[in-house]
Amino acid sequence: MKLLRYGSVGNEKPAILDNDGNIRSLTEIVDDIYADELDKLSAVDVTALPIVSDDVRIGPCVANVGKFICIGLNYADHAAESGMELPPEPVIFMKATSAICGPNDDVIKPHGSTKLDWEVELGVVVGKELRYASEEEAADAIAGYCVINDISERAFQLEMSGQWVKGKSNDTFGPIGPYLVTPDEVDDPDNLKMWLEVNGHRYQDGNTKTMVYKPAFTLAYLSKFMSLQPGDVISTGTPPGVGLGQTPPTYLDVGDVMELGIEDLGSQKQTVVVAE
Repeated sequence: MKLLRYGSVGNEKPAILDNDGNIRSLTEIVDDIYADELDKLSAVDVTALPIVSDDVRIGPCVANVGKFICIGLNYADHAAESGMELPPEPVIFMKATSAICGPNDDVIKPHGSTKLDWEVELGVVVGKELRYASEEEAADAIAGYCVINDISERAFQLEMSGQWVKGKSNDTFGPIGPYLVTPDEVDDPDNLKMWLEVNGHRYQDGNTKTMVYKPAFTLAYLSKFMSLQPGDVISTGTPPGVGLGQTPPTYLDVGDVMELGIEDLGSQKQTVVVAE
């Protein structure tokens, strides 16, 4: 299933994509897209659902995200372009859930921002509670996958004292979606093409096969340090080609347009706007 949420900010409604690319409303079936209630949708006759206009706003693809956890330096070539060593264990940091926005919403350039950057990432949505899980248990707990743009302000992240979270958590720094794609529709999450362009120039052109710590391992690892709950979102790292890694470094400015996507999971498009 390719599940999504549509409507104005804070008033999103549940939907599903049919085989012809039509958005079909699920409002008569479920209240929202909750990661632990997807079984309710497995027997739905999608063709009998009402079609929603395709010009509606698409919101974040899952409701009630409790934790937004990110894995840093999880692609060897990205670590190299960042001038950092590949970590012997996953690097964990958090993004504020208030950073979450729709896949095509504007990205706000914060006050004082000088090094606004992009990162296309594979998102993993947790569907079952996990504590001290095995990799097999973790794999079984994956509700689905999605596209994430891990927007980063590098000056906030790397040049100010403290943790990375301050450069990762501004409002609109977490576009998620358009779809929550269930595992049965993803042939091989460890071999998905991923890309990102800015103003039509392709900067990132990677594949999840070069990811160091794979999704099931990552979820099992995280469950040693915190319980994972249905709706938690894990952003699993980015391939090379970020602005920080360019020669010279290249950063986003107001008016720039990002387009990005991952094979089988859909695409996003955001315009950078000035903070009010």
